[in-house]
Amino acid sequence: MSSAAHGTADGAAPGAPDAGWTDPDCPVARALDLVGDRWSLLLVRDAMDGARSFTDFQRRTGIARNILTTRLRRLTAHGLLARRTAASGRRQEYVLTSSGRDLFTVVLALRQWGQRHAYAPGEQHSVLVDDHGSPVPDLTPEAADGTPLDASTTRVHRAS
Repeated sequence: MSSAAHGTADGAAPGAPDAGWTDPDCPVARALDLVGDRWSLLLVRDAMDGARSFTDFQRRTGIARNILTTRLRRLTAHGLLARRTAASGRRQEYVLTSSGRDLFTVVLALRQWGQRHAYAPGEQHSVLVDDHGSPVPDLTPEAADGTPLDASTTRVHRAS
């Protein structure tokens, strides 16, 4: 999809629905149009974990250079990453924008789902820890009154 289909080249929020959206009325579909491919979320994950340079991203993911170039351009065009000159002054680096950092909860939810459902019992995997070295607690969505929420206790209210 072109960046015009999803907003401006500087990453501004998209305006009215466009024919390029998979489902113009669904926030989940729009989010997936922007970051729903495997490589985009892995690049966001690695940026959260300190990757900054093209080489960092390629080394961590093993992604082909042409695909990496395309994904970094797309994430930058949609305002999830920003390019800046590295401290050395010799190369460009990529940093998360506030929009990109807002994906932390999404990446954490995928990580926790993967820990529960993508490994055999006892199989080793990485663990996300806080600044004190403690594992990050499981996410649990709650209603305004503190009651846990799940698919059986929520519904979509469609825009009129």
